[in-house]
Amino acid sequence: MRLDKFLKVSRVIKRRTVAKEVCDQGQVTINGRAAKAGTEIQPGDRVEISLGERMIRLEILEVRDNVAARDASGLYRILENRIQESGERIQNNNI
Repeated sequence: MRLDKFLKVSRVIKRRTVAKEVCDQGQVTINGRAAKAGTEIQPGDRVEISLGERMIRLEILEVRDNVAARDASGLYRILENRIQESGERIQNNNI
């Protein structure tokens, strides 16, 4: 499955067009490598997304084309979710 579609289906990013823009601007890596919107993902991949001052690192657990909103968070596991301000870490939620 394409990365932008996974981000939308899993509800990590609400809209696929936004997911595509974030990917194409170089704000997403998969397993430490820069990823474009069309990059194919699979279970076990580790994705890091930088959204302004927020950085989310997650591991893909399952890839499905359709999923109910209540089940979407079961497609991935958050490894790190932090917010930075002026280069300093102000919040770190390791889950």
